[in-house]
Amino acid sequence: MSEPSQREAPSIFELCQDVLGYTFRNPAYLRSALTHASGADHRLASNERLEFLGDAILGAIVCELLFLKFPEYLEGELTRIKSVVVSRRTCAKISERLGFEEFLIFGKGMGSQESTPSSVLADVFESLVGAIFLDGGMEAARRFIVEHIEAEIDETVEGSMGTNHKSNLQQIAQRQFGETPTYLLLDEKGPDHSKCFKMAASIGKQHYPPAWGRNKKDAEQRAALNALSQLTGEPIPFEAE
Repeated sequence: MSEPSQREAPSIFELCQDVLGYTFRNPAYLRSALTHASGADHRLASNERLEFLGDAILGAIVCELLFLKFPEYLEGELTRIKSVVVSRRTCAKISERLGFEEFLIFGKGMGSQESTPSSVLADVFESLVGAIFLDGGMEAARRFIVEHIEAEIDETVEGSMGTNHKSNLQQIAQRQFGETPTYLLLDEKGPDHSKCFKMAASIGKQHYPPAWGRNKKDAEQRAALNALSQLTGEPIPFEAE
């Protein structure tokens, strides 16, 4: 009796689907999404068209996420966050983290490079979004995007609401007024597990427009940005009423 044959090693497409957490009904979409122009018989067989589609889907889903996640943000702040989250730098970072470069189909010239250009990594993330959308519809694309983009949104918001605004306000206050800003808690609302806080920055006797935040630190950062905006004659980004 012969020995059972060894199971064939999984293909790059099977491995890629494991990483994606999505199984294609039409594997041709996946192949196209992974095919760089240098490895295609002609440009229409590369991932360029899927990249075009995926870019639009990614932008729409991120806009929806931001709109629902941050109901108190004005249009300008939402636009700023979106520009970071859907940037080619962010798309390339996600592709690198997931190891998509291992699955890319290149021509001889591109394949000989020591490292994959970040622009190519950004392209493949967008093309995979487009492929999943075509194969599984908007909900499948949304699940994939949310899984990998939501952390980028949180990181972007936390970065913009970190120490920068308070630090900048302190520098200006000390330089122009010889004072250190203080922050006043004006109000709070919501259940204990999900409170919001209303804070205002003060420099000496001058009080600046307050802002609501999901926690005191967040509210202080927004209040600092409101104060900076008023001091520089810019529109107030966070209305408290």
